[in-house]
Formats: sequence, structure tokens, C-alpha cells
Amino acid sequence: MTERLTSATHWGAFTARVQDGDIVAVSALRGDTNPAPQLQNLPGAVRHRSRVANPAVRRGWLRSGPGPSSMRGADEFVEVGWDELIERLAAELRRVVDRHGNEAIYGSSYGWASAGRFHHAQSQVHRFLNMLGGYTASRHSYSAGASEVIFPHIFGAGLFDAWADTTTWDVIVDHTDLLVVFGGLPLKNTAVMPGGATCHPDRDYVGQYRARGGRLVSISPLRDDITAIAGPLDDRCRWLAPVPGTDVAIMLALAYVLATESLADRAFLDTYCTGYERFERYLLGDDDGLPKTPEWAAALSGLDVDELRALARRMAAGRTLITTSLSLQRIEHGEQSVWMGATLAAMLGQIGLPGGGYGHGYGSNGVGNPPLACKLPGLPQGANPVRKFIPVAAISELLLRPGGQLAYDGKLLDLPDIKCVYWAGGNPFHHHQNLPRLRRALSRVDTVVVHEQFWTAMAKHADIVVPTTTSFERDDFAGSRTDPVLLAMKTLVPRYANARDDYDTFSALAHRLGFGEQFTEGRSAREWLQHLYEKWSVELDFPVPSFDEFWRAGRLRLPTRTGLTMFADFRSDPVAYPLGTPSGRIEIFSETIDGFGLPDCAGHATWYEPNEWLGGPRARRFPLHLIANQPRTRLHSQLDHGGASMASKILGREPIRMHPDDAGARGLGDGDIVRVFNDRGACLAGVVIDDNLRPRVVQLSTGAWFDPADPTDPDSMCVHGNPNALTNDAGTSSLAHGSTGQHVLVQIEKFTGELPPLRAHERPPLSG
Repeated sequence: MTERLTSATHWGAFTARVQDGDIVAVSALRGDTNPAPQLQNLPGAVRHRSRVANPAVRRGWLRSGPGPSSMRGADEFVEVGWDELIERLAAELRRVVDRHGNEAIYGSSYGWASAGRFHHAQSQVHRFLNMLGGYTASRHSYSAGASEVIFPHIFGAGLFDAWADTTTWDVIVDHTDLLVVFGGLPLKNTAVMPGGATCHPDRDYVGQYRARGGRLVSISPLRDDITAIAGPLDDRCRWLAPVPGTDVAIMLALAYVLATESLADRAFLDTYCTGYERFERYLLGDDDGLPKTPEWAAALSGLDVDELRALARRMAAGRTLITTSLSLQRIEHGEQSVWMGATLAAMLGQIGLPGGGYGHGYGSNGVGNPPLACKLPGLPQGANPVRKFIPVAAISELLLRPGGQLAYDGKLLDLPDIKCVYWAGGNPFHHHQNLPRLRRALSRVDTVVVHEQFWTAMAKHADIVVPTTTSFERDDFAGSRTDPVLLAMKTLVPRYANARDDYDTFSALAHRLGFGEQFTEGRSAREWLQHLYEKWSVELDFPVPSFDEFWRAGRLRLPTRTGLTMFADFRSDPVAYPLGTPSGRIEIFSETIDGFGLPDCAGHATWYEPNEWLGGPRARRFPLHLIANQPRTRLHSQLDHGGASMASKILGREPIRMHPDDAGARGLGDGDIVRVFNDRGACLAGVVIDDNLRPRVVQLSTGAWFDPADPTDPDSMCVHGNPNALTNDAGTSSLAHGSTGQHVLVQIEKFTGELPPLRAHERPPLSG
């Protein structure tokens, strides 16, 4: 029997054709003019051979009990019944809490597991662990970790709060003369919005902007960071291809021209900002003897001096919006690109004016699309009684240095001795840097618990694996803060094998541990959906249908806010609408950060030379700059085994793009399998020759499921193409300790041996 049903993913809503318990075909909703290619990963995914069919326990843990083990990732698993799993898992949680305290549990998740508002893995696991008595938590995200810390110091607001009021694309289309995008506007990233989307309007907005005559300048090592969304290059759409990691130097040079040619808006700087004079001393070289001239920046970035000067003058001649992509802050000293972008925009004096100023994150997560005029329903998580936490990208530091300290935002965080890692939703073998180090870190704890749908690398490194349903095997509703529809996600297919909803698992655990009624509040999952909807609906200032009517209709149109200009109120009256900074103004110089006395983050935006860049001594050993950006064929590592993802691979390996000059110098051609390596690790990848990159830059997306040639060796080469086998596990700075996995120096050589087998999408050895 074949049925057509509607559901949602983070990369879009869709209509599915289902047959024999699986999705066999999908199509985007009508009206979505730019549907996400990732949708084509769905057919065949529910019953893929890599699904976790039954509860499973690692044999070594089952035999010897909790404790450190170097066999995680290499051991076989024993499938057990649900009753045994709940009993063993509840007993282990009780043991850890009673002997070591709740801070010995590191409870982690990532928000991309499901577009649903109730079956949201992060909400479910945090609600459960909070009621257990708390856990050591993580803060921020791999995507925007540095931005989330530096943004409040500059603007006095959290990044995600600022996104709710960021300048919308309709205003840019009508008012912006020049759009300068550091890091480009990658079309592939616009496919993804937290909570899903019924439409993807970004490319349409850019097309309208260009049709009106608006100018674009993209500053990125990758040409298709702009051409994929804006079309071919011409005199109104320019591509500047700098040496990766030199964006702050380029911005400083543009600022130097504004300052020395009397193009900076001094009245704006005096009225709306604080600390510009301190920054200008650095800019002009008064303190360090090094003026940040276009000549200085050109030597670092490889850009043309005259083009830099011309760009600065053009920016000052009309309404200009400066944007920085999230990718720019996923590198060493990533905080500085955000701070310097804001400083450059402040010097132009257009912050708060329609179509001008500064924006951060355009080209991803729906930033710039009209936000909802209301909140969305969601599962309450409660409060965490444990106060200890880490920045999310510091998990290896946490596990490897118990009792140590970690610098973060002017504080020293105490690192507790973690005995249990509890993971539900997310795959750190996609997100985290330096996977050999992560494997060693995971080996030293007593127990690793993972809720998973598929046998990912994280599941294979677990001691207890809890089989979880996909979002297509349960009822839920989806909504995004930048999409105007609340969508019913009705069950598409039956549950696979013995998989259960996370809610069912946590309910059973909570009852076994004595707080079941508190966790469930006496509701089934379906009753929770109705309760959350009804509780949300009474708080709205507009009428909505009953839950039953909504569920029958399948969708509910919600109001959005258009015509937004970020900081418009502040611009109109800085006294009545001060920012949340200590000064109430934009902090070009921060007395707070300066008072931290950090060696790697001064009190104003600063150029720091990174280790991983082509201008440094490390490049003599590893002469290619690898950009490990987000993939175009999947969301992070999700459904890497899907049709769209697999179609992009070469002999099953992740593709690596190389400039013709770099491939030719190594005797490489399209389709060759290469070894990509440095002194941290290595991986195999398949060559795609492409002149859309700056020479000496190569591009290998994240998300290929980690597949070590020798699972028993933490330093073993990944045969599938995961770039985090090579990246450095160092934070952006001692301010934010954000992820730096975007950039890494490598060397590449042709792989001439017998190709090793691929096991990434296979189950581990199992016994019943």
C-alpha cells in the first residue's frame, strides 16, 4: 500500500510517498522555490542497514562493569531486552550519582536531532537529567561558539536574541546599495533552519536585490560562496579571494582608509559608540608602530592594494551593509572577525539605518528572513541544579583534565571528574576537532550512553546504546523562528524493529529512579502535544484553531515581522533605548574584556596571526589550506548514507575539491583517491578538480561518518574522509573557547595502496 503524507526536517517540509514501512519518494511542498537537495537522502533511510535495531551493551562493559576502556569503538555489542537495558542503565546512573555526585554526569545533546518541538532530543535529555538532580552541561554551539560570547560584549545582547531583530531581507532589497559579505552567502547553508521550513526564500531575495541594481562583494576563498546564490560574476557582483583567515586584516585595512581619508562618521562614533579612540591608536600604529594599511593587509591576504582602497571608498559612498559569516568565527581568534566587522560598520555610521550597518550569520539558519511575531510551543526542561559547565567545544578538555581549570569569558571554570557521558541527539564525531584526541578522552570515563537511530561512530564508541525512533516514526509538530507555518508531523511509517521514542525511554528510566510522575506529569506523548499546543495558544494575542482542528488541517499559518532594521530604536534614541553593554553603547573598546588581561583577546578588535594559515611557518610542512565547511548534500552528518550524500562520493569516499594548479603539481586527476594528512592524522578522499577555489586552498566538507582503518588504534587513518581526523582541538581563544574546526593545514598525496574497506555505514559486530 502506498500513501502520501507530510512531515518536516530541519532542511525543509516535504510530502512523502511511503510503502512497506519506509519512505520511497519525497518532494518539497508547493511554493518552495528552492527546495533543499538534502530531502533526497530520505528515501530508504528508515530501514537502512545501519539502523540500531535493539538495545545493545558493549561486551567489555557487560563483562567487566563500568570503567575506563580503550576498546570503545572496537568492541562487539550484545543485544539485550528493554527491561534489562532500563535496569542496567538506571543502576549505573544511580551508582554515579551516589558515589560521585551529579556533576560527574556530562549530559550532552545537539539541537539538530529532530525538527519536532516535543520529540526534541536536547529538551528530552535535559529535562530528564535536571529531574535526576542535574549534570555538567555544555554551553553555546559548534556553529557559533565564539560569536555567542563576543556578541554581548559588543552589543549587549545575545546572538540569538539579536537575530530575532536582525535587518530583514526585504529591507536589504529596498534600501541597500552595497552588500559586502565576508565569507560569502553560501546557498547550501540556506537550506537549513532549526525547526524546518516550508520555503527557502534566500536566493529569491538576493535575486530581487540584484534586479534592483544592488551591488555585491564577496570576500571568500571560494567563488561559489556567492555565485551559487547570486549567479555569475559581473561588475555588480565581485569576488575577492583572500588567503583564508585574513579577514580581520582586510577589515582593518578598510578601516584605515576610512580613518585616514576622513570617511569615518565621527558623530556616530561619538554618540553611539565607546572606545573608538583606543582602537584608532592601534589602527594607525601609534602603540605598536605598525599602521594597518592596505599595503600591510595586501601582503597578508594576497588581495590588490588598489582594490582594497576602492572598496573602502565605495562603502562610504552609499548605504552599505557589512556581513560576516559564521564560518569566519570557527577559526583561531574567531571572536575578532565579529568584533572587527561591527567596528568597521560603526565607522561607516549606518548602524540602525534601513539597509545599512552590520549583520552576522546571513546565508545560514534563516538569518534575515522575517521572524515570527510569536513564540513557539516547546517542552519545558526545568532548571539544572548543577552549576558547572563547559563551552561545547571543550569536551576533550573536560574528559582529559579532571580537576583542572579552563579559561572562559574572564573566569576559570573548574573541570569535574566525569564518570558518565550521556549523549542523546548529535554526533560529536562530526562536530568535534581532532578525533584521535576525542577517542582517547572517551576512553577514560566509566560509561558512555548514547541514544541513536543509526550506528554512527558515537554509537560505536558507547557502552550502552539506546535505539531511538526517527522523527518519521512518531507524531510531533515542527516550527521555525523564521518560517510562517506550524506544521503537523504525522507518523509516516511504523517504528523500526525495537526502537522507542526518547520520551518512552526517559519515562521508563524516571519511573525506575523514582520521579516518573514528575517527568511525565501523567501524560502520554500525544497528550503532551495537545497540552503544549493549548498552553501556547492561550498566550497568543491572535486566535488559533483547537488542537484537533490544527491536527486535521496539518498546518497553521503564523504572523511574521517584516521591515526590520537592527538597532533602529537605539539609533533613534540611544538614551531611551540603550544597549545592554556597560556603557549602553556599542563597545568598540571593552573595558570588561580589557580587564580580563587575556593574552589572546585584547580590549578591541585585533589581528592575531593564526597557526593554521598559509603565511605561517607551519605551511612549509603542510602547504595546503583545507576549509572544512558544511556539506551541501546533508545536514552535518545526518543521513550520510542517503542517496544525495552517497551520490557525491568518489569510490565511497568524501570528495575533496582542489584547484587545477595544486592537483597538477601532484599528478592528480578527477576521481583519484588521495591521502590528506598532517601531523595529527590522515583521511582518504576523492579528488574533484575545480577552479572555484583560490590556489593552495582545498575544500573537504565535514560530516562523512568517521571510519578508522584500525578501530583499535586511536591514531588510525579515517578511510571515509572525515576532516576532523586532522583538525586541531584548540579553542578560538581564552575568551570563548569556540570551535576552530573550519581551517587546517594539510598535505595531499595520491593513495597508491589497496583501498581499505568502508565500514562507516555498517553495524558493529553484534550478538544476541
